[in-house]
Amino acid sequence: MNFKPINTMNLKNIIRLLTVALVLVGLNSCYSEKMKWDDPYTHIPTGDLPIELQEKIAMYEAINAYATFKIGVAVDFGLYMTDEEYRAIVDENFDEVVPGNEMKQQSLMNAQGVLNFDRNDPTIEELLAAGLDIYGHTLVWYQQAQASYFNSLIAPTIVPGTPGSSLVDGSFEEGMGGWTPAFNAQNYTVVDTEAVDGTQSLQVVVSGSTGKYDAQLNSPAFPIVAGHHYQLSFWIKGSVPGKVGIDFPNAELGNQYPWVNGAELADVGTSWTQVIYNTETVGDPAMIATADNGAMTVRLLLGGVAECTYLIDAVEITDLDDAPVDTNLISDGNFEGGAMGDWVAPYYSDEYTVVDTESFDGTHSLQVAVGSGAAGKYDRQLNSPAFPIITGHHYQISFWIKSNGDGKVGLDFPSNELGNQYPWGSGGELATVGTSWTQVTYNTTVSGDPAMIATADNAAMTFRLLLGAVADCTYWIDAVEVTDLDTANAGARVAPRMMTRASGPITIEKTPEEKKEIIGAAFVKYITDVATHYKGKVTAWDVLNEPMNENGTLRVGTEDLSATSVFHWAYYLGEDYAVTAFKTAREADPDAKLFINDYGLESTGGAKLDGLIGYVNHIEANGGQVDGIGTQMHLNLNWVDRDAITAMFTKLAATGKLIKVTELDIAISTESSAGGGPATPLSPAAAELEAQADLYGFVAKTYSEIIPPAQQYGITLWGVSDNPEQHLYWLPNDAPCLWDADYQRKWAYKGFCDGLYGSDVSADWTYDDLVNDAAK
Repeated sequence: MNFKPINTMNLKNIIRLLTVALVLVGLNSCYSEKMKWDDPYTHIPTGDLPIELQEKIAMYEAINAYATFKIGVAVDFGLYMTDEEYRAIVDENFDEVVPGNEMKQQSLMNAQGVLNFDRNDPTIEELLAAGLDIYGHTLVWYQQAQASYFNSLIAPTIVPGTPGSSLVDGSFEEGMGGWTPAFNAQNYTVVDTEAVDGTQSLQVVVSGSTGKYDAQLNSPAFPIVAGHHYQLSFWIKGSVPGKVGIDFPNAELGNQYPWVNGAELADVGTSWTQVIYNTETVGDPAMIATADNGAMTVRLLLGGVAECTYLIDAVEITDLDDAPVDTNLISDGNFEGGAMGDWVAPYYSDEYTVVDTESFDGTHSLQVAVGSGAAGKYDRQLNSPAFPIITGHHYQISFWIKSNGDGKVGLDFPSNELGNQYPWGSGGELATVGTSWTQVTYNTTVSGDPAMIATADNAAMTFRLLLGAVADCTYWIDAVEVTDLDTANAGARVAPRMMTRASGPITIEKTPEEKKEIIGAAFVKYITDVATHYKGKVTAWDVLNEPMNENGTLRVGTEDLSATSVFHWAYYLGEDYAVTAFKTAREADPDAKLFINDYGLESTGGAKLDGLIGYVNHIEANGGQVDGIGTQMHLNLNWVDRDAITAMFTKLAATGKLIKVTELDIAISTESSAGGGPATPLSPAAAELEAQADLYGFVAKTYSEIIPPAQQYGITLWGVSDNPEQHLYWLPNDAPCLWDADYQRKWAYKGFCDGLYGSDVSADWTYDDLVNDAAK
């Protein structure tokens, strides 16, 4: 027999076998001296001596020597580059490798949507140099997605309010509020179906219009002061593209018939759009008062399109020269001076920078780049400027913050003089910070009584923001405000200015159609960029991973804008997201084989398998091309249905597609497969190891016999060994692989090879074969 040397045989076995060989040589020498008187019929030929199981396992060739199709393995790129024994096993036994995590979206893309291939490319080159094919895993998966980035694309748009307060109430939260239609009043209705600020907006139905004046809406009266600059703004959307304009009853605001941005009428889209009239958008001297007038009005002209239904909200008229009372008790809360001012970073001050690249209000914000050494919330602190507090008064602290990933922020005081030295917000001890601007607020309502109520006068109170809970996280902070609620509510701004409503930030939610368009474009770009980069290096892709529910329906999921690693593409793009994925991948790399992949297809009953096959048919009926179907096959000795496995392979063979077992492992323990903590090796009983080997053999043999050779893409093992370091996040405290924790071949190695071969490879081996193999 011709046996391939096994480089993974341990030294102990080699010495043992050589010793056996030497003993046998010695015995032969002795026998030559004794032949004169020994009975030749009582000598046992060495070839009839039994071979122990472990000796047989050591004599097996590399796994791929017994297969007529590709044998793959999931690898850890770091181990492949640093662990010589691990690498030797991979290079010798396999034809193809699958990166366990390195090609998943969260590994390739950061929270800003930037792809980084530099970590993978050196390993890719080493794998290719070793003659290994690379199977990409995976282009599209709802888990381990860079959800922070994609959620940031569809997060609500937050528009800071105009300084000061509006001179009219255009919220429609209390009905029409003094707004008056010129005619056809029945077409003007306050509705609660959609709004940008609050819960209500004004709906205007325009029908049969022949000109802009055919639908008019007159504002409540408001005062103007000679020489002051004014701004009118409102949010509007139409059922179809529309037009809107304004005019005044006279020229006391500089121009009785102002145009905006060079147009007589502003365009109105089917999504919320803000229209702004001020001196900048209309041109000097428009929107500058030429006389005092205690009862100025404006009218919106909505008849520019014959048939259109408008929604109008958040109408604001602001006196830009009427400086509001500054209710913010701290200085430099918006960092517009370009410096930190009286804010103090007690240490790591080099991580704190005022920048003009990000801002919520104005043009600057404070950037805090928390370093890798941060190990707790107090490791990075920001001390506020001093502010006064008055006994018994209620206070509020608010700020806007965003981060480049998943952050946390907290707040505390140097004493209990604001009721609670360590207040919690509505989100708990630390507020969650995402990649979109979020306002964090502390007041008695949020933090609980008696928090934020002064227990003593203090002319120099301070607070500090706690930013060290998450290492390697960059924050931007803006619009920090400390307000004495008892002073601010005391009516500092009253008639005759007629300020009726605070001009706060507006939150604009994106429509489902807008989200679909935004996510769809990002979806295509990601697939294109990744598949193009690996073109010619990756021979096949899991284009779509785990798309089905257990009952065979499509996994759609829900929206969760706070999620960081789960993103349901189907929720936004619909069932044809897979069609787009396969078309895009095919266009980016026409030569790669494209697979759809899922787990649990071997489940009794076959509902999930039937659903997946049906979905493949849907994809192809709508222009996508699926080359193959992958079945993961994460099995467990304690609940396996061999008949269901046979039925699965039979159904898969009938599709005519390439069929690949993509993630085969066989767990022994009944514990959960979830990882994330320290793993300890399992010490299975001999019967369990034998059963595991038998099941590995059954899967390999059944695949080989049922799947036609032309459809046999191959079998991939999910992991190299039982080493606990390789099972921190999958099947900890188990022994699912073909090599044990010390990289020694297990019974399962033999079982799998026998299954590939079709029978027991070692069935006719003799002790002479063992001796000859050891002598090599």
